[in-house]
Amino acid sequence: MRAALCRSSRWSMVSAALLGVAMITAAGCSPVLASKQPSRRDVDLLSPGVPRNLLLAELGQPVATETKDGRRVEVFSFVQGYRKGVRVARTIGHGAADVMTLGLWEVVGTPTEATLNGHRVAYEVTYDASDRIDRVVLLKK
Repeated sequence: MRAALCRSSRWSMVSAALLGVAMITAAGCSPVLASKQPSRRDVDLLSPGVPRNLLLAELGQPVATETKDGRRVEVFSFVQGYRKGVRVARTIGHGAADVMTLGLWEVVGTPTEATLNGHRVAYEVTYDASDRIDRVVLLKK
């Protein structure tokens, strides 16, 4: 009887240890995902008169460039993310929820952060002769 009690006690300790390891490894996924969300791009630069170089510095290289009627036309496609304050608040919120629920929040938090990762947008930009924005067309929102 004593041997059975010792085996049962050991099994409980092993089970508790495995559960603890699983909770520790699961906890923290949603805060990490929230902190690594894409940052917000300044789409206010997509206005007539803005120099092309300034636009490239903010949005990066275009996905397509062509010439139409002697004017440069470029297509920019990128993931519009979140402001820094929003990312920080989400990270702190997920961390606090993890602590208060002993890691159970990850069941909700991780899928939420996996789906709320910004949205892809695309713009067509036409430049004038001096490489300043002349016209902007929203292709995908």
